[in-house]
Amino acid sequence: MNSPAFPPSQPAGTPLPDDMAMLRAAAELTRDISTARPALYWPDMLGSASVGYGALAGAILLTGWQAAACAVLAVLALYRALLFIHELTHIHRDALPGFRFAWNSLVGIPLLTPSFMYEGVHTLHHARTRYGTADDPEYLPLALMTPLSLPGFILIALALPFALLFRFAVLVPLGVVIAPLRRLIWARASALSINPAFRRRPPEGLFARMVFWQELGGAAWALALLALSASYGWRPLLTGLCVVSAVALFNQLRTLVAHLWQNEGEQMTVTAQYLDSVNVPPPGIWAELWAPVGLRYHATHHLLPSLPYHALPEAHRRLSQRFGEGSTYAGATYPGLWMLIGRIARSTMRRREARTIAWTPGEA
Repeated sequence: MNSPAFPPSQPAGTPLPDDMAMLRAAAELTRDISTARPALYWPDMLGSASVGYGALAGAILLTGWQAAACAVLAVLALYRALLFIHELTHIHRDALPGFRFAWNSLVGIPLLTPSFMYEGVHTLHHARTRYGTADDPEYLPLALMTPLSLPGFILIALALPFALLFRFAVLVPLGVVIAPLRRLIWARASALSINPAFRRRPPEGLFARMVFWQELGGAAWALALLALSASYGWRPLLTGLCVVSAVALFNQLRTLVAHLWQNEGEQMTVTAQYLDSVNVPPPGIWAELWAPVGLRYHATHHLLPSLPYHALPEAHRRLSQRFGEGSTYAGATYPGLWMLIGRIARSTMRRREARTIAWTPGEA
């Protein structure tokens, strides 16, 4: 189910006003479920990481179908564990004592994706005046680009783990002694962003201190991986890199369908941002695999960025019950992954056809 990008009374091309009734209801209906629950965060993160690393060990030590099955399980479990980085950017610093340190120690640094690569970046994507503009590090008008941009956007994710290994093992140590390189690495290669024009500002205060320790841990881990592989064989490292490549590919597919990617740089109201985002709620079950940790409710998350992931299903249920079919809230609901990929692909094809028609010279 989905609804038009504009209500029937709203001409296309004009600013979409905020649905104030929806915005007020979103805040009022979720006040009692807005607290992060440690009893859910800790077992979920620790369990996902444990299953992921155990399955990764099986993929390294076993052969044949057993190794392949372990690799698939490792991808799914480590993907879920890794996506808690999204929660770290939104929960209050004091909400889950020790969770950030534990996640970085067990997941972020071992997978060479410490939380500084998302913290201070993802919140810019939620800034009302930045979303969908050139200043949004996590936005590209993918639906308005060329058809070839989509496979390129997806497949580039496969190289991410190898690029991260090079970053931490080579570039970070070199940056310690070459200041211009250190500044370049921070500005261009320290953020999980998709906007190639994004340049990151230098870290400050307590965040700079956190960055230092996470960079140190990532560099030490990357160098240890290379040293151990050179001494005892490369198969474990290559297997791990391939698994993490598959994790990155999964995440890139999820990113591709998290929004409709139809904005061309103008500032958008909160309601317009919501309708440019996507919910894939039940009864479909597969979305919990490709969009775990609450990310199947990405549009609702844009309404309520600080709401913990475990509260999003209930928030969606309450808001759906309040507004029903045909409402603005229902307009961000879609049935599944392939439908959304097809929608974006068709949009790029229409844009190509429009450009072709516009380019075709007139009759002599």
